[in-house]
Amino acid sequence: MSEPLLQPVFGPPWSGEIISWSDTRGQVVLRRDGKKTATVELERCASGRLRLSYPVGARDIEVRVLELSNSAEITTALQAVVAAIRKIEPQCRKVVYVVDADIAHMGTAANLATIAAAEGAGFRYVLDVDVAQAELSLLVSEPEWLVDVDIDLVPGS
Repeated sequence: MSEPLLQPVFGPPWSGEIISWSDTRGQVVLRRDGKKTATVELERCASGRLRLSYPVGARDIEVRVLELSNSAEITTALQAVVAAIRKIEPQCRKVVYVVDADIAHMGTAANLATIAAAEGAGFRYVLDVDVAQAELSLLVSEPEWLVDVDIDLVPGS
């Protein structure tokens, strides 16, 4: 069972206008200095298309940024969205960004550029998965408290 999805709170110069919202997914118009930047969709991974793709946590969130193709804009928008999620969901272990490998009109170079844009926003590539007739590349952004582990303190290491 997933936790209810909370509405993101953006810090200046960003703001968000909720288009639709439920306990498992939502859609927000992302604005920078009052101007529309993109439409952002958020969804609990445990309730969405990724639910069977990896060991999903109850608070994991998939982010989809629509209407952007410029790498720098994707990077900037993802940074703003991740910061907003971290404010309201400090226990969220994974913010997941997906690059659809099957989008034929984009091509491999565009997919690699999108992956690089996400990596520029602090995401790291994890794996490719097949879901409902699509091949997806999953990238994750994880909080410092999760990744900043002293391996010498981990039992059995």
